[in-house]
Amino acid sequence: MADTAPAGAGAPPAPVSFGQALAFWFRLGCLSFGGPAGQIALMHRELVEQRRWISERRFLHALNYCMLLPGPEAQQLATYIGWLLHRTRGGIAAGALFVLPSLVLLLALSWVYVRFGQVPWVAAVFWGIKPAVVALVLQAVLRVGGRTLRTPRQAPLLWLIAACSFVAIALLDIPFPWVVGAAALAGVAGGRWAPAQFAPAGGHGGGAAGAPHAPALIDDDTPTAPHARWRPAALARVAAVGLALWAVPFALLVAWQGMQAALAQMALFFTKAALLTFGGAYAVLPYVMQGAVTQYGWLTAPQMIDGLALGETTPGPLIMVVAFVGFLGGWSQQVLGPDALLPGAVLAACVVTWFTFLPSFVFILAGGPLVEATHGRLGFTAPLTGVTAAVVGVIGSLALFFLRHVAWPLPGGPLDIAAVALAAAATFALVRLKLGVVTVIGACALAGLALRTAGWA
Repeated sequence: MADTAPAGAGAPPAPVSFGQALAFWFRLGCLSFGGPAGQIALMHRELVEQRRWISERRFLHALNYCMLLPGPEAQQLATYIGWLLHRTRGGIAAGALFVLPSLVLLLALSWVYVRFGQVPWVAAVFWGIKPAVVALVLQAVLRVGGRTLRTPRQAPLLWLIAACSFVAIALLDIPFPWVVGAAALAGVAGGRWAPAQFAPAGGHGGGAAGAPHAPALIDDDTPTAPHARWRPAALARVAAVGLALWAVPFALLVAWQGMQAALAQMALFFTKAALLTFGGAYAVLPYVMQGAVTQYGWLTAPQMIDGLALGETTPGPLIMVVAFVGFLGGWSQQVLGPDALLPGAVLAACVVTWFTFLPSFVFILAGGPLVEATHGRLGFTAPLTGVTAAVVGVIGSLALFFLRHVAWPLPGGPLDIAAVALAAAATFALVRLKLGVVTVIGACALAGLALRTAGWA
């Protein structure tokens, strides 16, 4: 996947042209399967180990900042490194190309879904995929919980926060923002009175950041580039431009169709979602579910599960599932009228994508210079640790929600034993056999087709 051969072990790589970087970021966007962990691992291998565009320490420093932010951390990391390499245009190009292939592919798949989703064999495939989605969410509970909660004896307060967030979302139907806010306040109190339980979690990466390594283009001791130096005026400029890029499109939508129209409501709703995605896409999906399914009725719960399955099988950040939500919302709400369903759906998906990802670019371009001024001193905060613990419970509530809809597709109807068995098998394949996401989803799709054809499901 390299554009140029690596430099010798004793010399740093040659400077990277903007064209070379564009080619790399586009190919990364096309190949970034496997969720944030897989995407970060891919970037680490390519950028740190093979190309040596950035050192291990600088890579981890950037990643730690991205993990503190709401939004897709892998896409933000690409934006950060692109910004380090080629200023603002490099950051925008890297972040946009990380998303663009996924957006185009999801638009095509969403159209196939709304046009042919009721064809028997297509419906059978999606029936088989739904249990795989349940397994993926259960795997996320185990993965995030194992990384965050440690053991009940070591961090009982974190376990308590996780349990309370599960009850709040699953049983009490408390809005997601309130759960996040309460968890952050608990983190503030816990950091003051029980600091050992709210200590920073371990970092990502492939090796010791301070270990000897071959020289990198952006190395541990590389001076901060002029564009990456902290200046209050630059921060104000980025914030003003970011606010304008949000306000002008929103004002145009309101002037065109009104404040209560679907497009304006999508813009507002997904802006709030973008600011609440601490802990990754699985953490914000309950909030999206509450709004898009329950509050606005843009799509149904089974359609949301199908959208998550499509998001899992396409490259790019999982939060790109919002494009599917926007597409179906634009289609069902007929935002451009009944004679323009497809253009309206595409427009809604693009609106949702714009307002979801815009904050991520602003966070990186505005906060990057401050981060570059704090090498080796930026870590997780106690409020973030509290929020991350709550995320475990939130994802657990999402797993319960999906499992309920898969096991009982018709309210009050019989238990779908075949779907439950398929969900159990998919969970075993992911958690114990460590099979890949695409492999498991593909196998479940084929199983769904076979079971429906045989009349067993």
